[in-house]
Parts: sequence; structure tokens; C-alpha cells
Amino acid sequence: MKTTTILRVEGLAVLAVSVYVYFIVLEFHWLAFVLLLLAPDLSMIGYMKNNKIGSIIYNFFHTYTIPMLLIILSVAIHHTVLLLISLIWVAHIGMDRLFGYGLKYPTKFQDTHLERI
Repeated sequence: MKTTTILRVEGLAVLAVSVYVYFIVLEFHWLAFVLLLLAPDLSMIGYMKNNKIGSIIYNFFHTYTIPMLLIILSVAIHHTVLLLISLIWVAHIGMDRLFGYGLKYPTKFQDTHLERI
């Protein structure tokens, strides 16, 4: 199996688990999910400066590390809004991976760790 296929399946799994926890386990509202799902893509604005800055900002908002740490923190301090936002953020990243959008190299927006888009 190709590496990109494995990463896309992983993205699907992350998206599915995030959606399941968000809607079924925690019963959060769908409107917030719809409104915030594409919010991490605002990080593409960094590309208006140049490819290097754009890739740094985009990758910051498209790695699992920050939202996963926020999920841990939100559970530890019982902060519902932070948990809601973090789950949507993780779902967004999983969705991006599913569709083949990976972390960006500083060369061009189309150059990702998954494949060229």
C-alpha cells in the first residue's frame, strides 16, 4: 500500500473519531462545527507574504500537536469551549489529510508531504 494511501486512511480515521466524539459523545452543536471547520485554512493568508512564511504559518495550524495539547488541557481544566474548538481543529486536519492536503514545503503551496496538489 502506498504511503499516501495510508496517510489518507489515517486522516479519515482522525476525522471520524473527532466527529464521533464531538457529536455523539459530547453532543456539541452542529452549527459551531460547520462555522469553524474551515477556520484553520485562514492560515493560507501567510502566502501573501511569501512561500516560506506561508508554509510556516500553514503548517503551524495543520499539525496535530497544538490541538491535541489543547484537548488534553481542556479536559484537565474542564474547559468546554476549548475542547469544542480543538476537536473541530483536529477534524479539519484529518479532513485535509483525507483529501490529500499535507504539510507544506517552503517551495510552493502545491508541494506537500503527501503529494503535489
